[in-house]
Amino acid sequence: MNYGYFDDPNREYVITDFRTPVKWINYIGTLAFGGYVDHTGGALLCKGDPMLNRITKYITQLPASEFKGTGLYLRIPETHGKAGYRVFSPFSVPCLNRLDRYECHVGLGYTRILSEAEGILTDVTIFVPRGAACEVRRIRITNQTEEPIHVDVIPVVEYTHFNALMQLTNADWVPQTMQSECVEQANGLKVFKQYAFMNKKTAVNYFTSNIAVDSFETDRRPFLGENEYGSWANPFSLQQAHLSNSVALRGDNIAALLHDLGILKPGESREIITLLGQEASLEAAQATIDRYRNPDAVQAALDEERAFWDQFLAHQQVNTPDPAFNTMLNVHNARQCYITLHWSRYLSYYQLGYGARGMGYRDSSQDVMGALPLATEDSLALIRKLLSVQKKNGSAMHQFNPLSMVGSEGDSLEREDRPHYYSDDHLWAVLAVSHYLRETGNLAFLDEIIPYYEKDRSGQPVESGSVLDHLVRAVQFTHIDLGQHGLPLLGFADWNDTLNLPKGAESVLTACLYATALHELIVLAVHLGQSALVDRFQQYYEEIKNKVNQYAWDGNWYAAYFDADGTPLGSKHNANGQIYAYPQAWTVISALAEGDRAKMALESVSKYLNTRNGIKLSTPGFNGFDPTKGGVTTYPPGAKENGGIFLHVNPWVIIAETMVGNGERAYEYYQQINPAAKNDRIEEFECEPYVYPQNILGDEHPLFGLARNSWLSGTASWMYQAGTCYILGIQPTLAGLRINPCIPPQWDGFEVTRQFRGGMYHIHVHNPKHLCQGVRQLLVDGHVIQGDTVIAYEEGHHTVEITLEE
Repeated sequence: MNYGYFDDPNREYVITDFRTPVKWINYIGTLAFGGYVDHTGGALLCKGDPMLNRITKYITQLPASEFKGTGLYLRIPETHGKAGYRVFSPFSVPCLNRLDRYECHVGLGYTRILSEAEGILTDVTIFVPRGAACEVRRIRITNQTEEPIHVDVIPVVEYTHFNALMQLTNADWVPQTMQSECVEQANGLKVFKQYAFMNKKTAVNYFTSNIAVDSFETDRRPFLGENEYGSWANPFSLQQAHLSNSVALRGDNIAALLHDLGILKPGESREIITLLGQEASLEAAQATIDRYRNPDAVQAALDEERAFWDQFLAHQQVNTPDPAFNTMLNVHNARQCYITLHWSRYLSYYQLGYGARGMGYRDSSQDVMGALPLATEDSLALIRKLLSVQKKNGSAMHQFNPLSMVGSEGDSLEREDRPHYYSDDHLWAVLAVSHYLRETGNLAFLDEIIPYYEKDRSGQPVESGSVLDHLVRAVQFTHIDLGQHGLPLLGFADWNDTLNLPKGAESVLTACLYATALHELIVLAVHLGQSALVDRFQQYYEEIKNKVNQYAWDGNWYAAYFDADGTPLGSKHNANGQIYAYPQAWTVISALAEGDRAKMALESVSKYLNTRNGIKLSTPGFNGFDPTKGGVTTYPPGAKENGGIFLHVNPWVIIAETMVGNGERAYEYYQQINPAAKNDRIEEFECEPYVYPQNILGDEHPLFGLARNSWLSGTASWMYQAGTCYILGIQPTLAGLRINPCIPPQWDGFEVTRQFRGGMYHIHVHNPKHLCQGVRQLLVDGHVIQGDTVIAYEEGHHTVEITLEE
């Protein structure tokens, strides 16, 4: 079964059954002001830090049927002489009333919900205008019946305390510091202020609309009624002729606005616009309020949002024989790359934003790599932030708050028996910068001076260095941070946060990342003519290549770790965790594995780790907590990093398969985890079919195939890269654009439109002999380029014709 369909012409996913297995969400706004809205109209909004400046009370752990942050009620008079009102929600939640029609259009930067109930058509568009600090809801009500109907419309917001964590942990101080009031304005309009003490100052949330309000509530108790023994499903106050006009002087603040639309004739429509925002004062908010009370301004803001996405997506569009492949790369995967670039792992339905985690160094470095072709300037801004939290010894802070730029070394600080650094963080930034240079050709960026993280007592940086200096220090840190086998020390962990081995453990993955970073710097140094750097890094590369192949090769695959006593993990000698997928992929990506070893390692992934729902991270799973292995053993077998299908790893294997020329298997792996391809069997997958989740339960788990932790996952960046750069083979280089596809042999060919350094390339790849790869000749604007698959950069529009040959 499915719960909706892809509407590619409108770049939407349309949910047609609101009873989705879990809440499906969409992002609106930005980190400056925004959050997410779910498919039943609930919204979690914040301004800046989700922990310290949250606006709506959205508790994800409550049942899906419960009111969450924002909602909408309609009411019409009872018929047949009955007293009172029929109260229902056009979103069904929280009333759980029957809907005759339901469509939730998950769009780019907006959500639009259409529904029919009790003869009323409701059409609500929810978004945050670009540059504004308010959520706008345009609500259109239409009488679909043959009779006139009296309709009341009641939008409701439930506020949280600005300090989201304190809202959950302090039931004394918090309610004493929250108050609401009603402010009368011209033409009978009202603004409802809610304010609380935040960070040694008071800020104001406001909720208002563009038409007069009949009555209101700002206190949850009288709204629900009976000392809150009423419910969100059937609020007591909505059975009264008017709301009580309560003013909340403490406690649980809401804003419920009753709009009396009067009698709607058959076919007649009315429109209401609601605004929910925050400023330092109501005076500071007034210009925004006045602007978006105007329907023309709301439409103009929606047009601006659509224009932004038109331009964003135009950077790269593909047309292949696989519609699900096209849908993801052209719309939803590209959009997810943008969201992860800006939100990192800050706030989602699963990452709740209560802690101070903010952005991860390695996470954001990888997010940049996928987003660069689409949002180059935004990616560059994030690269600068990343380099500014690199330490002067070349390592990096594990995470940082993007607003304060205060970093931390992560969970390792809680474990005195483990080193206080992650061995891989700083190396990902080398790859991010390299991707930027290849995309833009802006080598002048290497000379830009960026401070290191350490500060003196006055808060000023102790030391600064050029971007190139940052990159050199990153690889130099790993070069001297080696263990007994000459492999990089693990530190607290590498990319796999959950494997926490004692001091002295070594990481094969970090060795591969180090080698990849060295390779990128060798190519760059050759391009710059810096022979001394070339010689130094080539020596480092050969040394690590020899060590990995001497010690980590386990016979049919590469081991993943060596414990402090030299015992391998990810080896045939282990009872649990005998093989890990990521060392097999990265030894190929880094070119540390060559020839037969590369193919054997990937064959072992196919034999031992592949399932119909994707590639498992490892097997067999650990069964019971083992303090010598750490967090991985807190999961049951088949879950997350303990033998689960951790999707982040899958594109790495896809990329490795293209590097050995196996386009058929690369495409098979791509299809297995493409959420769009799971739309017709979503009852097993459960998460949104329009974005990648972080993980799927593996075949050692009874719930094999179930996905969780959607949206904010590094899988988005890597699947975008795997699809565009490696399967389709559109690869930026310092010299120009390389076209080197590795496709499934059944494809007759494909087309790509790609913007690159001011040029627009219309690429046509033909595959008459049904091969996986083999570019021998390119035609660029009718001119033959032989012996090289790199197209030198040139402005303007260009047509590229390629025929795959043996």
